Amino acid sequence: MTSARDVWVIGDVQGCAGALRALLAQPELARPDTEIWFAGDLVNRGPDSLGALRLIRSLGTKARAILGNHDLHLLAVVAGVRKQGKSDTLQDILDAPDRDELITWLRHRPLMVRDCGHVMVHAGILPAWTLDQAQSLAQEIESALQQDDWPQAVHDLYGEEPLQWDDALRGQARMRVIVNALTRMRVCRADGSMDFRHKGGPDAGPELQPWFDLPGRRDLAEPVVFGHWSALGLNIRPDSICLDTGCVWGRSLTALRLRDHRLIQQDCTDCR
Repeated sequence: MTSARDVWVIGDVQGCAGALRALLAQPELARPDTEIWFAGDLVNRGPDSLGALRLIRSLGTKARAILGNHDLHLLAVVAGVRKQGKSDTLQDILDAPDRDELITWLRHRPLMVRDCGHVMVHAGILPAWTLDQAQSLAQEIESALQQDDWPQAVHDLYGEEPLQWDDALRGQARMRVIVNALTRMRVCRADGSMDFRHKGGPDAGPELQPWFDLPGRRDLAEPVVFGHWSALGLNIRPDSICLDTGCVWGRSLTALRLRDHRLIQQDCTDCR
């Protein structure tokens, strides 16, 4: 379904609240009838994760944000499933008086948005999945995270195996493949199995290919907009659009308008 409304998609914010504030102040994004999508990784590694989370939440129905791997990591820290790493910048959220409200809001975010003739996920879509299937699988995880026993669901999400989808998967194995594909995947082998060791650019060697280059992908008429891959950077193709332009590494925060791919970028020097 297409739409005439203005929708802008913003790449990985990762706690760079100052850059996000400046980007949202741009006249085309500040209009009240403009919708803002966020491609996941709202928090972590940047200088103001609490400010970023509060700002995005304050946009209300103007914003549609999805979960990235760093957002899930925050949920895991809150749930006691994982400890903070040395480069994490989540303590301000954990100490905040509105922490519980922010975490409840965060765990009610989707893993996938499909609207305006586009699909938005944080990392990618497995080539074996149709978009209808991917949407249904994303909803399985979303439903689990929205339950009262969500810490157990977060516990079940973590683990790198299995590396490949099988329709027969159930339980933890099923949840892990879904989450890893939607929030962590960059490259795959020819058989569709995911590889999480490669964190460089798209040239991953003869045995690995970017997920969007694997043969057999379905539903190519709906471009997949994603983030997660700062080493790939801005990459606009008819079938896929990467918007992670490394704000947290001091590069830029990018917004793309869906209807014509117009770009607005904000310098992120302060996040370095």
